[in-house]
Amino acid sequence: MNTLTALIADDEEAPRAQLRTALAKAWPELSVVAESVNGVDAWDAYLEHEPAVCFLDIRMPGLSGIEVAQRIDGRVPVVFVTAHGDHALAAFDAGAVDYVLKPVDPERLGQAVARARARLAQPGSGGGPTPGMAELLARLAAEVGLPARRPVALEVIQAGVGKEVRLIRIDEVVYFESDARYTRVVHEGGEALIRTPLKELLAQLDAQRFWQVHRSVIVNHRHVSAAVRVDEGNMHLTLRDRPEKLPVSRHFQGLFKGQ
Repeated sequence: MNTLTALIADDEEAPRAQLRTALAKAWPELSVVAESVNGVDAWDAYLEHEPAVCFLDIRMPGLSGIEVAQRIDGRVPVVFVTAHGDHALAAFDAGAVDYVLKPVDPERLGQAVARARARLAQPGSGGGPTPGMAELLARLAAEVGLPARRPVALEVIQAGVGKEVRLIRIDEVVYFESDARYTRVVHEGGEALIRTPLKELLAQLDAQRFWQVHRSVIVNHRHVSAAVRVDEGNMHLTLRDRPEKLPVSRHFQGLFKGQ
């Protein structure tokens, strides 16, 4: 039997510790595999660990819990954890969206755990996105007063190459790839390394142009020639003017459905 895993995200240590302790009692077989202190790290941890369930603080630096949930898109149960008494959450207190208030009440957490268990027991759980989830989360964000944030307009990448600092226009970038402590920027004129982590770059890029296709890869879709399904679980991208193939993780294969 596979161990059920969870992600906890909260920018404060005390609430994370309290939730972790409460979960140990309410759901003993659940293993917390990652804890994050902001939304950017939470999304990265989700891609790395693929937990069965996520407990997300609504208001976090970087990305809010709702923004992280929008990226997860209903693939796994999400329980929002908030200290703000967002009464609007009560209208969403069922089905694919659930919540508990801080400090966590054991009885209320038990209800959320029961619902998450029920969802995980459904046939096909952990598959693709949940229909209507994007609209539901957008309404929830509006109800709790979270602003609709737009990425910081990133127009130029500055990269040190020897004694030079090269300015790479963002529309010339083919793809970004994590490379140990650096991010590799492959562009029409060559490539360079920058120190900005890929997960931080993601929040500054135009999501209509740059698609995350793997935890370690963000690609400019204008340079993609085809998505090739290798077998049931594996897919890669071929590029228009470059020979390499880019991996597409299971989470992002839905971007390439065909007609």
